[in-house]
Amino acid sequence: MNLTLWILTVGWIFVLLWVPFIIYTNRKTHPKALFVLFFAEMWERFSYYGMRALLVLYMTKVLFVDLAQSAAEIKSYAIYGSYTAMVYLLPVLGGLVADKYLGFRRTIIWGGFLMVLGHFTLGIQGIGDLEGNMPLFFGALALIIVGNGFFKPNVSSFLGKFYETDDPRKDGAFSIFYMGVNIGSFLSMLTCGYVGQNINWHYGFGLAGIGMLIGLTVFWIFSRGFGEKGLQPKEVQEGKVKLFGIKPDLPVIVLSLAAIPICALMLNLNEVMSTILLVISLLIVGYLLYHALTAKDKATGQRLLVVIVLFFFHAVFWALFEQAGGSITLFTEKNVDRFIMGTELPASIFQSFNPLFIILLAPLFSYMWLRLNKAGKEPSTPMKFVLGLAQLALGFAIIVIGAKYFANSEGLVSVAFIAFMYLFHTMGELSLSPVGLSMVTKLSPGKVVGFVMGAWFLSMSIGNKMAGWIGTLTASESIDEGAHPMETLGIYANTYLIWGVSVVAGAALILFLLIPLLRKWMHGIH
Repeated sequence: MNLTLWILTVGWIFVLLWVPFIIYTNRKTHPKALFVLFFAEMWERFSYYGMRALLVLYMTKVLFVDLAQSAAEIKSYAIYGSYTAMVYLLPVLGGLVADKYLGFRRTIIWGGFLMVLGHFTLGIQGIGDLEGNMPLFFGALALIIVGNGFFKPNVSSFLGKFYETDDPRKDGAFSIFYMGVNIGSFLSMLTCGYVGQNINWHYGFGLAGIGMLIGLTVFWIFSRGFGEKGLQPKEVQEGKVKLFGIKPDLPVIVLSLAAIPICALMLNLNEVMSTILLVISLLIVGYLLYHALTAKDKATGQRLLVVIVLFFFHAVFWALFEQAGGSITLFTEKNVDRFIMGTELPASIFQSFNPLFIILLAPLFSYMWLRLNKAGKEPSTPMKFVLGLAQLALGFAIIVIGAKYFANSEGLVSVAFIAFMYLFHTMGELSLSPVGLSMVTKLSPGKVVGFVMGAWFLSMSIGNKMAGWIGTLTASESIDEGAHPMETLGIYANTYLIWGVSVVAGAALILFLLIPLLRKWMHGIH
């Protein structure tokens, strides 16, 4: 049996056993809503990461195959950076729509529907003469971008509604929820990555769409058991709040459809996209600062200031972590010895290390935070961010050491270095990302929690745009098709040493020095 197929089969069996075990062992600790949202988000992430596993490889090997290798990579990184930046930019508006107009349930369902359309559009691009049709390709990505803007922030915010503000179960719940995210990611990178690279790119994209459809259906069926939670605000139901003089449902649909061609256009205008993102970021951070500094309750304002400070360190983390979907995938393609037991594993499948480690480690982290909390020794949220950044830097240090000192004469490093890099990156992610989601629901003023969650995703948008730019630093114009792997190895090692190790470790040190001030501003919220 082909080793890749064997890994795929074992992966599915493992998940089919692991998910019921997690639900069974946590059923008395957490509300049922956690597991419904866990399952819906799992399939949504199956769709997103299934497509992400293939995107850069598909662009460099199919869409831009006529360009020189370096030119194809630079163009692909730019599109990838703009795409992932908008994926995390649009949630700012999606959170606002849920807070003020549609409520969590309707917003999530509308977003999921648009994402299904986007994935299936990528899937049908392989039919006939549609291959290489750039307007269709950009339109499909735009549908996913806009849909994700409605779906992504509101699932996380909705989960927070089922726990009290300083509930000690909350960090654990978000760790379990985050594991659901990564089960979907793990399955998709194995399944869509294998199908896309070994059978047909568009079958891989189509499978991602099926995953999204499953997630949407699960949420639609079970959310009806949530009672009054997640419905439209009462002011909207009573007709007191309108948009353009009518009920907000139709205007939201029309405006979101109008946003699709705009997003498609921005994908191919890299510099314009960067400028727009900068302006939007300054405006939103400025608004949050104004809200924090003018709050009637000083403690409420200072808690929001903590979110704003951590916003910037969060962006730095994702700028380097998201190399996984870009430069690290191409590094794996070019400079990692992928032959195992006589089978050359596809580069995309190595991205599954990250979600696999999260599936295994998330329950441990959830348990660890609860135990440390009971013992009065749990690190504060800012300290968890320091730990996340430090482990991210350590992961890149492992790759740099492998590239500089342990590469063979062919310029290839052992898969062990990639595995250990993903292990430390995963522990960094678990220290920072689910805790950040939980923090936003704890420290945000109740009436704007959706908007603040959207702004939190904006920091990921900035990070992803930076990730695309950092990725271009690994694509040298002097090295093209046929270059010896030893040449590309040095470029990757130097880029990761500067950005992955030095910059990230420096950010961790700065944040460590700010911890006493941030803890004071949190006013007792741990």
